Amino acid sequence: MSQQPTPIATAHFTAPYGPLADALTVAEYGTVCAPTPAQHCVLIETDYTGLTLRTHDYETAVSITIPASAPGTVPATVLTQTGASLLPLTQLKKAMAAMVAGETKATATRTTITLDGDLLITDHLAVPVTALPVGEFVPAHKPAPIAAHLDAQELHRQLQRVLPAAGTDDSLPVLTGVQMTLTGRTLTLSTTDRYRFTVADVPATPHPDHPQTTAAHPGPLTALVPASVLNRLSKHLKTHTGTVGIAFGTFGLTLTVDATTITIRELDGNLPRYGAMFPTTVDTSLTLHRATAQRALKKCRALITAKGERDSPVTLRWDDHGTLTLAPRIGEPEERARIKGMTIASTTLAGTTPTAREVHANPAFLRDALDAFADSDTVTLHLRNPKEGSTNLPPLLFTAGPHPTATDYRHLLMPVRAS
Repeated sequence: MSQQPTPIATAHFTAPYGPLADALTVAEYGTVCAPTPAQHCVLIETDYTGLTLRTHDYETAVSITIPASAPGTVPATVLTQTGASLLPLTQLKKAMAAMVAGETKATATRTTITLDGDLLITDHLAVPVTALPVGEFVPAHKPAPIAAHLDAQELHRQLQRVLPAAGTDDSLPVLTGVQMTLTGRTLTLSTTDRYRFTVADVPATPHPDHPQTTAAHPGPLTALVPASVLNRLSKHLKTHTGTVGIAFGTFGLTLTVDATTITIRELDGNLPRYGAMFPTTVDTSLTLHRATAQRALKKCRALITAKGERDSPVTLRWDDHGTLTLAPRIGEPEERARIKGMTIASTTLAGTTPTAREVHANPAFLRDALDAFADSDTVTLHLRNPKEGSTNLPPLLFTAGPHPTATDYRHLLMPVRAS
């Protein structure tokens, strides 16, 4: 006679609505690409130490622990039974929100929610929630040990700078990722969509017990992570003021924020090495007044839209006296000759001020480049002169500082070849 498997006890806990709802919102990151009903669920595990929420859609895995509060703490998290329950996450969130409907935000946050297996209970209501067999849930692999810690706000800031330049063409999956490389005390983020390349550096504090830190000659740790996933997760980082742990493992890259771990499956491959793409010497470096450039660009884009020429570039033009203007490149050649661009204040830092020169750029890409320097009144533009006889257009390099090799953030933009 075959032995029957031991039944798994269901989860039972009482917790305040506020932190529980917040935790479920983060847990949703692990259900976006779920291929089966079980992976659309949240696995709730409880014991005397607290409760843990787990989700896993094979692209992102989330684990959030809400510890049990000390006796007498308000609001309290009280665990009365060790067990596990697998519940549809969306259904659970909606049911909880409905049970605190009509209350003020403060009262709703403090309202205690009790889960008894598949039954949700408050002081006013009790309602069952559909439960799936726990064994149908496929758990994620254990995350790798933390390699370094990063400031959450700085990581969020630099992600916002590089994410717009990540590719969105699924036929080129490598280009849809963010290369995250930890070398010593620096985490470098890079993205490209073939038309631009961005690089940002985030200061890192290596973990003293990680093998990379203790090795005599530590090598870099790197992972290519889907930009779409990081874009979702960056919203969580935006409100966090502490540190973020980062780990590089066989099954993906893990970010740890307090009691939350988020593991992201890596993409196959790596981005091209950018060292040879970024110039170390340039012919001219000049600063642009960023707000004026943004205003001029908005006007140019509006005119392009008004003319129904949405694919038209904008033109940075230096006249015979070195005055810089920005104009839309619209209409027939005889019309373009009559267009006058808006003047942008600029100061030459190195080299010779350009004269009688034009550079054409994709207006959306130029907007992203200017937006990336939101914490500065100016942006530095580095130019190289076209090589005689070459059909290749030299790229535009934007940095905050006066040198093309400046760290923190670098934005390489390929100019447009306009007819």
